[in-house]
Amino acid sequence: MPTSSTPAPAAATQSRLTPDQVEHFKDQGYLIVDQPIFSGDKFQRLAKHFDVMLEQWVQDPLMRSPEHMDVPHFHDPALFEWLFDEEILSLVEPILGPDIALFSSHFICKPAGTGKRVPWHEDSGYWKGRLDPMEVVTVWLAIDPSTPSNGCMRVIPSSHRTGKCGFSDYESVDDEKSNVFVLEIKNTDMDESQAVDCILKPNQASLHDSRLIHGSNANTGDVRRCGYTMRFISTRTRFKEDVRSDGFHIYLAKGKDHAGNKYGDPTKVNQAWFDAHPNGFPAGH
Repeated sequence: MPTSSTPAPAAATQSRLTPDQVEHFKDQGYLIVDQPIFSGDKFQRLAKHFDVMLEQWVQDPLMRSPEHMDVPHFHDPALFEWLFDEEILSLVEPILGPDIALFSSHFICKPAGTGKRVPWHEDSGYWKGRLDPMEVVTVWLAIDPSTPSNGCMRVIPSSHRTGKCGFSDYESVDDEKSNVFVLEIKNTDMDESQAVDCILKPNQASLHDSRLIHGSNANTGDVRRCGYTMRFISTRTRFKEDVRSDGFHIYLAKGKDHAGNKYGDPTKVNQAWFDAHPNGFPAGH
């Protein structure tokens, strides 16, 4: 597996965020970017690429429901065209700095009328022990319109700043078949009345901190809701491969490594992941 020399160092990226937007993200834990992320042609190619992936996914008996299209870049290196695009990196560099690694990605697709609810959670709770420090910026790119009627993401502003450092207490959900995850943050650890809807048009995005409490309602509308989450870390963050030893790879997106990490090759399928999960992939996030 290649080391930190995989991509050549890149020149500094011109920030797409204003100082006020960066401050908002740090203070509130999220940010809505209500402008096109990619050029129209590049976004349409991604949307069409996803539609082909979705058709293949739902026909594969080893795969879970469309809400669980986790780490698709492990088997489809073509996605790095978008994951490593400067239009994306220029959103996270003002927050993480110039040395950036891709931690993960995930298509979360809620079919019209039947899309599942995402219980209140922090991403960090699913990655506990794997990253040090636990600092991840997620770009949530809207493939479809994302509105309250089709289950847009909802966030609890500033909840990433709690004294628990992003690890709240969880309990089992009442109906596992209707929820993407089987656990949810206890209502004593959050105030749902403070929730803000992240309403997005296709090709717009939101950013959120890994410790932010967020979730989404079921899709009861007649429009599919799909978002592509692209999760980035600073290369000063240590990725602890030995925590699970499951073939999970991170990838150097830009700059150089500072934490002694090893990186996957973005031009190749991550065969180690497939070898570790011959009977289907775990539910990820």
